[in-house]
Amino acid sequence: MAIGATIHTFDVQLSDVDRGVYEQLSLKVAQHASETVPFMVTRLLALCLEHEEGIAFGSGLTGGDEPAVVVRDRTGALVAWIEVGAPEAERVHRGSMAAERTAVYTHRDAERVAARWSGKRIHRAEDVRLVWFDPGFVDAVADAVARRTTMVVSVMEGVLYVEVNGTTLTSGVHERRAG
Repeated sequence: MAIGATIHTFDVQLSDVDRGVYEQLSLKVAQHASETVPFMVTRLLALCLEHEEGIAFGSGLTGGDEPAVVVRDRTGALVAWIEVGAPEAERVHRGSMAAERTAVYTHRDAERVAARWSGKRIHRAEDVRLVWFDPGFVDAVADAVARRTTMVVSVMEGVLYVEVNGTTLTSGVHERRAG
C-alpha cells in the first residue's frame, strides 16, 4: 500500500444480468495520493464489470508493471489486463501481448483516448476494448462516495445502474475497439 493512501471500504452488491454474475463484494480500496476519486471509482467499476474468478486490483498505480485491474487463473497466469484512465499506446500494447484479454476503462473523453492511440502499434488492437460511461456519471458516483460506501451495481441490457450511499445513478456502458 502506498504511503499517503486513503483507504475506502466498499460493500458492493453486484448483479450483472448480462453476464450472469451475482456477487456480494467487500473491498478495501487504497486511493493513492496522486489518484483522483473519479479514477478510483472507474477502477472499482472496471473490477465490478469485469468480475470473474481471479480478479484483483493490480499494482499499476504504485509504479508496478501491472495494470489497475488483473485477472489471473488458478496457476497464476495472466488472463486479463484491464487499464484505467488514458494509458499510453505502448502500455496497452504490452498488456495485449501479455494477456488473453485487454480492456481500458476511462472516465475521460473516449474519443480523445482513442485518438492518442491512432497510428501507434497495439498488439491485437481489434480485440482491445475501450469502455466508457455517460458524461458526468463517474463524477456523480465519485461525489457520493465516502470512506465507507455501500453500493448496488446492476447491469442489464448494456445499462449500468448504481446506487451509492442512497443516491441512484444510471449510465450506458459504451464500448469500441482500439483498432
